Amino acid sequence: MLSVVHLAGGERADLLALLGGLSPEQWDAPTLCSGWTVRDVAAHVIDYDIAGWAGTVARMRSAGWRLDRSNALGRIENALLGPDEIQTLLARHLRPRGLPTLFGGRGALLDAVVHHQDIRRPLGLPRVVPVERLVPALKFARMAYSAGIPQRIRGLSLAAVDLDWAAGRGARVEGPAEALLMGMAGRSVALAELDGPGVGVLAGRIAAE
Repeated sequence: MLSVVHLAGGERADLLALLGGLSPEQWDAPTLCSGWTVRDVAAHVIDYDIAGWAGTVARMRSAGWRLDRSNALGRIENALLGPDEIQTLLARHLRPRGLPTLFGGRGALLDAVVHHQDIRRPLGLPRVVPVERLVPALKFARMAYSAGIPQRIRGLSLAAVDLDWAAGRGARVEGPAEALLMGMAGRSVALAELDGPGVGVLAGRIAAE
């Protein structure tokens, strides 16, 4: 069985392959991360790897220890990186380093899977996320407090209809595993692919963020 770190590396490698085929217009296209372009999100995937532990701590301190503010600072720092530079850096950091290695690399895997889809969905470039990556990403998502997921899915019963995964208690939310993960991550576009009485609850929480 591959380690989670290896799974995260595989996801990053697949993202790198996607980026290599994008046009200049696609690099500047919007993603599911409001206000962030493909260029912004691609750089963010390896932002904390590049910063290292010292850089991460310094930035988090400047951000008042709030991850969203730290991410915004990272976006500013990486604003001048071009597509070629981002791809070169990603190729050098396929194996997670620094902050993304916490929790055995599960954070890196979740981040890579979600942000890969953040890029693909608006570009109309769907794919099938490998099950061996999707299941551990779903499992870890329930503990990803920094991403607001546990608060977002509180009191909901989650079930994938295309693979063997279910969790939680309460109003049911079911659908394809990828859409379920994206909904858990706060991407409202995925809600149309989900079903059950808990979808309205999830939608309301996402809208309130």
